[in-house]
Amino acid sequence: MAFLPQEVIIRKRNGEELAADEIRQFIGGFASGTVSHAQAAAFAMATYFRDMTMPERVALTLAMRDSGTVLDWSDLDGPVADKHSTGGVGDNVSLMLAPILAAMGIYVPMISGRGLGHTGGTLDKFDAIPGYQTSPDNDLFRKVVREAGCAIIGQTADLAPADKTLYAIRDVTGTVESIPLITASILSKKLAAGLDALVLDVKTGSGAFMPTLEKSRELAQSLVDVANGAGLPTSALITDMNEPLASAAGNGLEVRNAVEFLTGNGVDNRLFDVTYSLCTELADLVGVLDAPTKIADKIGSGEPAERFGRMVAGLGGLETL
Repeated sequence: MAFLPQEVIIRKRNGEELAADEIRQFIGGFASGTVSHAQAAAFAMATYFRDMTMPERVALTLAMRDSGTVLDWSDLDGPVADKHSTGGVGDNVSLMLAPILAAMGIYVPMISGRGLGHTGGTLDKFDAIPGYQTSPDNDLFRKVVREAGCAIIGQTADLAPADKTLYAIRDVTGTVESIPLITASILSKKLAAGLDALVLDVKTGSGAFMPTLEKSRELAQSLVDVANGAGLPTSALITDMNEPLASAAGNGLEVRNAVEFLTGNGVDNRLFDVTYSLCTELADLVGVLDAPTKIADKIGSGEPAERFGRMVAGLGGLETL
């Protein structure tokens, strides 16, 4: 029997649960061009109003992951892990977390995004570093991860490409806030990165994408359940965003703030607490023994700053330290 994308849209519009194969065929067709943008927009709106069960969310995430390349890091001599934040004012944690974990022997191939709502994203911050390539090819990405232990880049053309196009559609159709679609968008890229573990920083408060604790918990639970359901060990922390995290706001200023943190010239207390907690959580996930003590030791050493410098130089950026 021929696959008809409109039948999938109708079933979701009517509140029925879709089979994993239906979702896989729909997203596969969207990636190949046999499902139109108009049909994808209708699917997104039906999902927005009718929601998705947990098995549907897992199937959607895996289908979007499989629309492109899935990276393989089996040649590395340590665990591969990453962190994702839902974003907030002064949230530059990724800039410290990645080199701190790299200094501990945990490889961090971080696929990051741009601004969400009123805040700049991690890639926007790196755009403030002259020459830094946020969209390298996979060969350069792999090279920098191997040599520096970490690399922070944007979504490449062949990593979860269905997500990139579907997000653009959601952005102009008023369906960005759908929890199932947010979940699949975030996790499809993380799963495509070939991780061994993931930690999520879900912000809550007046400066967060999710302003209420109830909605933040709902998103955190969805992300954790779907990621683990897809085979990726994942946990989440809900952190406060009722005030700026760092004592700086603005992309270039937050890069400078991160460099001061890494070099020990100025460490904001709230920023330290969140960074330390997320590093500890992720180190525990990959089985690092006595993680809190080891992380504290690394933060106090010069190695994370050196790793950050190698990452920036490896991706074409000018000296920042």
